[in-house]
Amino acid sequence: MHISRRRLIGSLAGAVAVSPLISLRAQTSFPGPGSVTEPTITPGPFEGTRHSLRAYEVPEWYRDAKFGIWAHWGPQSAIEDGDWYARQMYIQGSDQYNYHCQRFGHPSKFGYKDTIPAWKAQDFDPDHLISLYKAAGAKYFFSMGCHHDNFDMWDSKHNPWNAAKMGPKKDIVGMWAKASRDHGLRFGVSEHLWISYKWFSVSHGSDATGPCAGVPYDGADPANYSLYIDSDQVWGDPILSDSGLDWNENGIPVWWRHHWYERMQDLVNTYEPDMLSSDGPMPFDIFGASTVANLYNVSARRNGGKVEAVYFSKRPQDAAVGTCVLDRERGVLADISPRPWETDTCIGDWHYKLGMQYKTPKRIVDLLCDSVSRNGNLLLNFPLPANGMLDIEELAILADLTAWMQVNGEAIFATRPWKISGEGPTTQSSSQIKTQFNENSRQDLTAEDVRFTTKGTTLYAFVMGWPDYSVTIRSLAANTDLRVGKIQYVKLPGGPSLRFEQNDTGLTIYLPREAPSKHAVAFRIEGAIS
Repeated sequence: MHISRRRLIGSLAGAVAVSPLISLRAQTSFPGPGSVTEPTITPGPFEGTRHSLRAYEVPEWYRDAKFGIWAHWGPQSAIEDGDWYARQMYIQGSDQYNYHCQRFGHPSKFGYKDTIPAWKAQDFDPDHLISLYKAAGAKYFFSMGCHHDNFDMWDSKHNPWNAAKMGPKKDIVGMWAKASRDHGLRFGVSEHLWISYKWFSVSHGSDATGPCAGVPYDGADPANYSLYIDSDQVWGDPILSDSGLDWNENGIPVWWRHHWYERMQDLVNTYEPDMLSSDGPMPFDIFGASTVANLYNVSARRNGGKVEAVYFSKRPQDAAVGTCVLDRERGVLADISPRPWETDTCIGDWHYKLGMQYKTPKRIVDLLCDSVSRNGNLLLNFPLPANGMLDIEELAILADLTAWMQVNGEAIFATRPWKISGEGPTTQSSSQIKTQFNENSRQDLTAEDVRFTTKGTTLYAFVMGWPDYSVTIRSLAANTDLRVGKIQYVKLPGGPSLRFEQNDTGLTIYLPREAPSKHAVAFRIEGAIS
């Protein structure tokens, strides 16, 4: 049954009007029932409907970019104890709850709001950091806009809890945007806000046992609802960490959906990002569709009518109909996707954690080559400490990636997938890759593994380690079903031609004594693609 947008908004506003929480909400910055209105968007080629968004096409710059870096950084980095601190500190028995009680006291007396001043960002230099990221090959950069902790990283018009007014007292998103554009990188922002109504509601609870049993946490005080949100139910199991968190839109009231929309519209209209990513699906029906339409229309206005923006959703159904790009968190698709997609991951924990064991540069290079061979991009988070500067280990990893990109970047950037993504013993099948978060189950790729990319009539083969003397690529045999052409020459990027043989067994390449770089090595092959 078709329902007009105006009728839908009217019915939703009516639902808000009967909410039992309005009297408390009036004490906060959140909207009342009279504020829930039909979304307004920047005029342009898209309307705020999923049907209209199906006309979207992924811009070529994103297909060419392949690699971006992300700063998943905010007030939860202040304590330097890893991701989800603002939630886990309110879950009795969790490691972060225990740590918080030992260091600061019980969350009824010293809550998350009281940790924010420790996020000072005194060494934050976005221009220097972006210059490092660009040297490492990043073609785009993401700033976190707002995590689940309901704290905006920009000078927000709709939320007093923001970085321009608290913590570092700097417009972090604005500073990242300027530095990125000054260095020629595309700029994006991630939003994790939509689920905050549920995620942060544990702050309204209390201990189930012990000397403080039944004593409300500071989030239960109506005076603090502007940060902790006026939610009417504690979601999630208070003992079993986040296992009970319900990651869907059920139970989230319309006033919160509208408030989310207003903050996203403020973010997009103020900074005009090239990319916006939601940590989850495109949420909230017309509010979500209007947010994405506004992003695309703002981009069209800025680029002479051409939509150069990208929106990311983690729900495959959103991307399958063409409205956006699929974001596969910490995982790789099983096969070559006909549409561009992205994996986002981190070298360690999402928020900075002291003593964290980071991914090795090899693991990062493996993930990049694997993703690009399947028509994907890699967005890699380098978590910043509270001071805003990378630690020594992070700088070393970044330097290693920089050296690798200088040699092999030709086979990454502006490439497209071949007929198959690769070959070798650790090429996983579709049955082995079904969901997100599969990267930890994956083995390091070896010298027997190969990943392919193409650029015009050039085929690139990444050999994912350095074998002794020679390497044989079986997919490039003369009689293969892939209908490979007669190889004309093989060379290392920027190096001399190499001796090779192509027969019914495969393409055997005879190698120089020393590898041109660590980790995967790209071979440039001419003649395989007719």
